[in-house]
Amino acid sequence: MTRAFDCLVIGGGPAGLTAAIYLGRFRRRVLVLDKGWSRAEWITKSHNLPGFPGGISGRRLLENLREQARRYGAVVESSVVDTLSSNDHGRFSAEMGARSVTAHAVILATGVVENNPPVAHVGDAVKKGLIRTCPICDGYESIGKHIAVLGDGEHAAGEALFLRTYTGRLTLLLMATETTALSAETHRSLSAAGIDVSHVVIDSVSLGENGVTILGVEDGRLHRFDAIYSAFGTTPQASLATALGARTDDAHRLYVDAHQETSVPGLFAAGDLVRGLNQISVADGEAAIAATAIHNRLPQVFA
Repeated sequence: MTRAFDCLVIGGGPAGLTAAIYLGRFRRRVLVLDKGWSRAEWITKSHNLPGFPGGISGRRLLENLREQARRYGAVVESSVVDTLSSNDHGRFSAEMGARSVTAHAVILATGVVENNPPVAHVGDAVKKGLIRTCPICDGYESIGKHIAVLGDGEHAAGEALFLRTYTGRLTLLLMATETTALSAETHRSLSAAGIDVSHVVIDSVSLGENGVTILGVEDGRLHRFDAIYSAFGTTPQASLATALGARTDDAHRLYVDAHQETSVPGLFAAGDLVRGLNQISVADGEAAIAATAIHNRLPQVFA
């Protein structure tokens, strides 16, 4: 039997679970389908999330959000959505193997996938803080440290310039690819900021307990850093939306309006899937906006 809900939330990270909390408190029937893993689990401890002055781990944050969502009646299940479709009456249907559910509205909170550097044991290195992926999140924790940014082009250079706020011991490590070339203006900016630029042998990256060692191409020397930032970007997980004809930008992120609705009526999106800031506080706000818009659109609930 197909189960029916007011709203289906696809994705059990901070955006999806925040949306479920709001919808549950609006007394709506809401189902969260979670594939079982969120990028937030990589966060050893977040210090820039408002309300947690001592910091909080990504895993603990997700546990708290799940508990809070369930407290207000949201159903949270581990499942992967194979297909998402809509009918002429504006109702959505999600297929998960032999199971299916329907909903009046859908919030996509499927996030992005990190484009990891070709380094062994990346997950463990991220959890230890040796490889980092978000200078906005934890650049403050890099104050005064010997930091490298590893990437292959202008995006990596931009992250290096951003991190110059926190440390003067900074190196941009470029891989030898077609996208490695930097503009003359970028070279001038890096030079003015005192950021060293070097090319590396990617297979030489060695992860230790207290730092990262990389072989430089130009000088043939081993360079040790307290941590490196991976600057290879991310890939949005937007296939369910694009299969329905949803518009995306040049980075394949979903276009949304002021209420977080995509170009497909009734299909909303929140979190990293929407814009490139990739911040939990932003995802929470977008989830609240989407959930409230859906609640206001559905028939009123009477006590």
